[in-house]
Amino acid sequence: MQTPADTHAAEQRIANKRTPEKQAPEQRTILVTCPKALPPFLRAELEALGLPARELTAGVETAGDMHTAMRLNLSLRTGHRVLLELARFRAADPTALGRELFRLPWEDIVPVDGHLTVDSSVQNDFVNDSRFANQKAKDAIVDRIQEQEGRRPNSGPDPIGACVFIHWRGSDVTVYLDTTGAPLTRRGYRKMPHKAPLQESLAAGLILASRYDAATEHFLSPMCGSGTLAIEAALLGLNRAPGLLRPDFAFRHLIDFDEEAYEALRREMHAQAQKTLPRRILASDIDSEAVEAARQNARTAGVEDHIEFSVADFRETEVPAAPDGTVEPGVCMLNPEYGERMGDAVQLTEIYAAIGDFFKKRLPGWRGYIITGNSELAKRVGLKPKRRIPFYNAKIECRLLEFELYQGSRRPPREP
Repeated sequence: MQTPADTHAAEQRIANKRTPEKQAPEQRTILVTCPKALPPFLRAELEALGLPARELTAGVETAGDMHTAMRLNLSLRTGHRVLLELARFRAADPTALGRELFRLPWEDIVPVDGHLTVDSSVQNDFVNDSRFANQKAKDAIVDRIQEQEGRRPNSGPDPIGACVFIHWRGSDVTVYLDTTGAPLTRRGYRKMPHKAPLQESLAAGLILASRYDAATEHFLSPMCGSGTLAIEAALLGLNRAPGLLRPDFAFRHLIDFDEEAYEALRREMHAQAQKTLPRRILASDIDSEAVEAARQNARTAGVEDHIEFSVADFRETEVPAAPDGTVEPGVCMLNPEYGERMGDAVQLTEIYAAIGDFFKKRLPGWRGYIITGNSELAKRVGLKPKRRIPFYNAKIECRLLEFELYQGSRRPPREP
């Protein structure tokens, strides 16, 4: 059970802003969540920002303050939510949870005229449904604000204001401020999703896994669908922070939100972005409606001018080359149907075989990639993958297959 000293320490951490003298921001634990298989790429993103990173099954743990959390929300491509630790305590049952939450100074965190959303992950003998824990936590928080301020904020399941996340395992409770709200994967550009689109964070992870180098390599996205792969490649190649596309984050709805610091971060990231790409990004699809959806999504993302769209069967799509016709290096990534949600796996056999032919005949010197959740269809490509990288497309376990495509034969010439 939490001691009075523990509660006082948690309250003091939250109430530091009350002291008139300037203090260095306290470094707290930050948990950035993501789907399984993405943590290695998320960890690399955090390390590139100069932050410590401890990889978990479905996230990465680091440390920082609210300014760090704002930077992560704007910068990260593979993360989903940025959770800033607020307090830890022990609670054996829902009554104890409500009591301990009531002790925290929520009136200094959540605006009385704002909106509150509580979400949770619970494994506890007393709670079978996390919605019950959410309700108990929400009641405790708004009751505390009511007692201190005489009014209480509105509340509901939609993340349109301040957000709190409760992680409850047995009797151990960690309370986080969810500084993100709606997941980071919702960049805001995909107004026309078309059919079975890739999640934006997954698309970014796939591109990072390919080691795509925008300075030296072209990017080709046949079967582009709603354009997510091409758009994420453009954002990465231009070094544009994906969070700049979002109109809102949960941290903006906290009492101590520092708008001046937030706008300074946005200006800094806009200044770091590139204006042009030295190589080409091409996106094509046999479905004209898909291409139009992809074009509109790219327009919303601000990268339409950096992607060349066309309606074409993947076998006939343009492959960039140097003016003299020689091969220039590139990355080609396809996300074909694999018989789980759309299409018939038997009918897709010819498509996968044709992808292998396309790789061999049209892309010498490139790296080819296929994301698929059907290992039997993958065998029809007729090429041996250099790497098989696990990913999850929703709940479907997939593999990103990498094919290194050589010019001519890899075999050394025979000695006479």
